[in-house]
Amino acid sequence: MPISFYQARQQILDTVPTLAIETVPLLEATRRAIAEDVIADQPLPAFNNSAMDGYAVRVEDCVIGATLPVVGYLPAGETSTDSVKPGTVVKIMTGAPIPPGADAVIPFENCKAEQDQITIQQTVKKGDHIRWIGEDIRPGDRIIPAGTLLRPAEVSLLASFRQSSIPVHLRVRVAILATGDELQEIDEPHFSRGIVNSNSWALAAAVREIGATPLVLGIARDNLSSLHEKIKEGLQADVLMTSAGVSAGDRDLVRKVLEEFGTKEIFWKIKIKPGHPTAFGMHNNTPVFSLPGNPVSTLLTFEEFVRPALLKMMGHHTVLRTLHRATLSEPIKKKAGRLQILRVAIQINQEGKMMVRSAGDQNTGILRTLVDAQGIALLAAERDFFAAGEQIDIHLLGASTALGY
Repeated sequence: MPISFYQARQQILDTVPTLAIETVPLLEATRRAIAEDVIADQPLPAFNNSAMDGYAVRVEDCVIGATLPVVGYLPAGETSTDSVKPGTVVKIMTGAPIPPGADAVIPFENCKAEQDQITIQQTVKKGDHIRWIGEDIRPGDRIIPAGTLLRPAEVSLLASFRQSSIPVHLRVRVAILATGDELQEIDEPHFSRGIVNSNSWALAAAVREIGATPLVLGIARDNLSSLHEKIKEGLQADVLMTSAGVSAGDRDLVRKVLEEFGTKEIFWKIKIKPGHPTAFGMHNNTPVFSLPGNPVSTLLTFEEFVRPALLKMMGHHTVLRTLHRATLSEPIKKKAGRLQILRVAIQINQEGKMMVRSAGDQNTGILRTLVDAQGIALLAAERDFFAAGEQIDIHLLGASTALGY
């Protein structure tokens, strides 16, 4: 019995395990999910320091028109125990600690400097251009929650706290198996009516894009012996992902072989288009995804079901794409009964509204439409018509920023 799109995704996320933790050097943790909360053990900044190149001053001395002598120089990386005495200033560089007695910094450009003195030209307020101790982070703050994807900003913060090695979840190893007698590898001599095994390349790229490790097993032919050999190898990985061989044809043997290996099928068939014959099961602790063989269906079912599962296994707390409200610039018709995964082109109009339309022919044999799409719309199963001007939910594909104006 086919299940709904949302039931399928929830069953997958409820079932897949989270992988173990390893500690890696900071730079190797980039684009991975941190496995433990990071708690600050010191303040940031660690001391009061200057936010600008300028002069450390006492606000009470800074009357407009006053002339004050420069009695010292304090570069970044040095400290001074000498106080800024009444009626004097100290030249200071960005990042240098604020000397005792000073309670503001005047940037070079905000005063007139002549020889060894400055003339105050603007009102100065207490705290101007000072970065106070702990104003960013205080000891005990949770600075990065477990499950956070480590981007350059998080790496900078971790480095600021001298975290040179980071606990992260293991990269999930995904065995990728294409099936079919009609397939040939990309570097094999072309034969009549042969189809290049593009699915393995596409899925390997999609796996690598999210920081997981693809293990490409090649092609299993449409016979029990070949499928047994390849599936046995694939079940040694953290995840096995097959393409084709899960419909109801005479040569669709993948489900049969998986059952012979003791794989527990969680579901087969989802009420979606494309991707209806998608199956999911567990072999001991190894999730098994059996995706359709059509390249468009393969990539779309990976995007909506496998990608979130792999991210969860690698400890990410955000595994689903952010949904955006967008306005249809043209009407869309579909058959009721299945949720449609619609490839859409996105434009931002002059009012700043996100406008979407079909990216092209939605036939599952048209890969160009997926190449041209910047996003995916999930059109409700029970509906058959969406009017121009109607708002729908979409999510972006990949790191798409190619939105037309």
